[in-house]
Amino acid sequence: MKPEYTRYRTVDGNIRLGGSVHGIGVEIEDPEGWLWQVVSAMDGSGSAAEIVRAVPGTPPDVVETAMDELLAAGFVDDAAAPVPESLTERDLDRHSRSMPLLRWMDAVPRATPWEAQLRLRAARVLLVGVGGTGGAAAQILVASGVGALHLVDPDEVELSNLGRQTLFREPDIGKPKIEAALAALRALNTDVRITGEQRMVSGHDDFGTLLDSAPGYDVLVLCADSPPEIRRWANTACAGAGINWVVGGYHGPLVTASLVVPGTGPCWECLHDGLADTADLRLPDDAPADALRPRLPVHPVNAVSASMSGTLVGHAALASLTGVPVLEPGTVFGFNLVLPGESVLERAESRPGCRVCGGVS
Repeated sequence: MKPEYTRYRTVDGNIRLGGSVHGIGVEIEDPEGWLWQVVSAMDGSGSAAEIVRAVPGTPPDVVETAMDELLAAGFVDDAAAPVPESLTERDLDRHSRSMPLLRWMDAVPRATPWEAQLRLRAARVLLVGVGGTGGAAAQILVASGVGALHLVDPDEVELSNLGRQTLFREPDIGKPKIEAALAALRALNTDVRITGEQRMVSGHDDFGTLLDSAPGYDVLVLCADSPPEIRRWANTACAGAGINWVVGGYHGPLVTASLVVPGTGPCWECLHDGLADTADLRLPDDAPADALRPRLPVHPVNAVSASMSGTLVGHAALASLTGVPVLEPGTVFGFNLVLPGESVLERAESRPGCRVCGGVS
C-alpha cells in the first residue's frame, strides 16, 4: 500500500484507506476480516505470492482479485520499482517532498512513483503575462521542475507592481519584467530552461506565432488580462493547435482558475459565455452592459489575491502536465477571500454551434 494511504479499521469493522482526505479516502466493508489481512500484508516487504500465503483460509484467486482491484484504484505502489536512471541524486533531493504528495493524489497505477516528476521534466510551457498571477504561477512551475518555460510580457517593473507582484524586488524597478523574471526564476532552479521575450500579444495570430515558435508546447498558461479579447484569442489558437491551456486571475476577492482541454468539455468561450447567460443577476432590462464592473481607476488586488490566483493557475498547469490530480476541464474553480469556507466551482456545457469548438466535447 502507498505509505501516504493511512489504513485502519473502523469501530464497525470496515477498512478505511487514505485517511480522512475527501476525494481520496475510501471505506470498504470487510465482514469476514480477510481483506484486512490482505492490506496489512501489502506493506512492501513481500511479493504477491507471499501476500496470498499470508491470508490462509481465503482462496488465492479471491486474494489476487482484491489485490488487482486495490492496484487499479491507485492505492498500491510497487515498493521494488527502481528509481529512474535519468533522475540524479540532486533531482531526488529537490523533489523529495513533492513526489509523495503527487503519489498521494494519484489514483492511476504507475510503473514508478516518479512518473509524474518525469513528465514535468519533459514538459514545455508557454506563459503569457508575468504580473501578479503570472509571476506566482511561474515560480510554482519552476520550483516544481518543468523542463522548459518561455515567458512573454511587454511591460517594465513599476513601484505600484510591488504590492502584488511578489516575483519582483525594488532594484527591479525600471527593468523589463522579462529581464527581472528570468533572473529571479533562474536563481530558483538552474535545472529548468527558462527563456523570455518582451512582447505584446495583440491578436490571434500572435498566439499562433508563439505556439509555433518552438516544437511541442504542452500547455499555455495565460495570466494576462488585457486587452479584453486576449482570452478569446488564446481559446481560438489553442483549439486550432490542440494544446491545453490554463487561465486564471482575480475579480476583487474572487480568485479563480480554469483548465481548457480542446475536444474535452466546453472550450473557454462555451464556459465563459454559458456562465454569463445563466447567471441570476436580477438586473433590470435597461441596465448598462458594464453594470457589474467596478467604476474604479485601478483593478483592486493585493499580494494575497494575486498570489492565490497564480497558485491555482500553477496547480491547474501541473495537473494538465502530469494528470495528477485529474481536473475536470471546462470548470472554474477557486475561492472567495471574503468567505474563506466558500469555494468557487462553476460548470457549463458546450454550446451548440460554438464558433471555436462547434459545441462538440
